[in-house]
Amino acid sequence: MSIISLEGMEFFAHHGCFEEEQIIGTKFIVDFYYESDTAEAEETDDLDVTINYQSVYQIIKKEMQVKSKLLEHLARRILDAVRNRYPGIVDAEIKISKINPPLGGQVEKVCIALGFQDIEIN
Repeated sequence: MSIISLEGMEFFAHHGCFEEEQIIGTKFIVDFYYESDTAEAEETDDLDVTINYQSVYQIIKKEMQVKSKLLEHLARRILDAVRNRYPGIVDAEIKISKINPPLGGQVEKVCIALGFQDIEIN
């Protein structure tokens, strides 16, 4: 088994409970880690026998474009979308950071981390 990570993905998106967040938007940083069996790819050097991380990125990018009020909901949606496309992923974790959240003071970011072990299979 191997752990593959996509770290520091930056997105400008419109997630949040406040109306202005859904209109103006803000910057988000996403880190995604997944575990899968890469033994065949290690031997064959064949992209078709592994999980293409470019495709995983595209799934995350697509989900980031769909507005959510809560980071919890967004993280769950991304995990579900990746799991549905790649059932060969045995474990995964996502961390979503909202940069400069409107909390009434100086806050660099607010984050959520969620993994497969935290959610039931649909």
